[in-house]
Amino acid sequence: MTGPTRILLVDDHAIVREGYRRLLEEEPSIRVVGEAGNGTQACERARALGPDVVVMDIALPGTSGIEVTRRMLKDQPQLRILMFSMYDDAIYATRALEAGALGYLSKASAPEVLVQAIYAVSRGERYLSPDVAANMARSTAQPGRAEIEALSPREFEVLRLLAQGETVRSIGEKLGLSEKTVANHQSAIREKLGARNSAQLARLVAEVGLAR
Repeated sequence: MTGPTRILLVDDHAIVREGYRRLLEEEPSIRVVGEAGNGTQACERARALGPDVVVMDIALPGTSGIEVTRRMLKDQPQLRILMFSMYDDAIYATRALEAGALGYLSKASAPEVLVQAIYAVSRGERYLSPDVAANMARSTAQPGRAEIEALSPREFEVLRLLAQGETVRSIGEKLGLSEKTVANHQSAIREKLGARNSAQLARLVAEVGLAR
């Protein structure tokens, strides 16, 4: 790669993006070429700008950064994506890496770690922040983990939103699905997780770190 590493920042908070931009532009070998506040903007701007690395938040309005990563790489498989999230839970990191992200960094990381991660991902190397790597190492025997990993990407998206208190209707609106389809996903999720009711489902997602 010649020239500065070109970055697209994806986060739904403008003030957060501004902070990242100022930090990264102190690096002579990094140039922020664009920003996006949601998944649709992210995909459009990635196509238009052709960044080397996309720094992606998970908690975007509507579709999560994990699903946006999947869509973006289907359209532009050469992109390198670094997930930069408030979630340090192993299940989020695992899902992000499965979707094609090369790195996963928690927002608790020091600023210089973000820079290190960007350089590593730009070289095609996998990068996990130390806290995320430790959580992934500890999570193999976590209750409910295997069952959650068995969910399809769409089921995981529905479960993530259910865990955040969204209704079937609001989930349908955010994901572009009918209420019936969301309800069918909800039934399939309960069956796969062995949850007979909403209380059991809530307890299970809390155990694996989704309910926050």
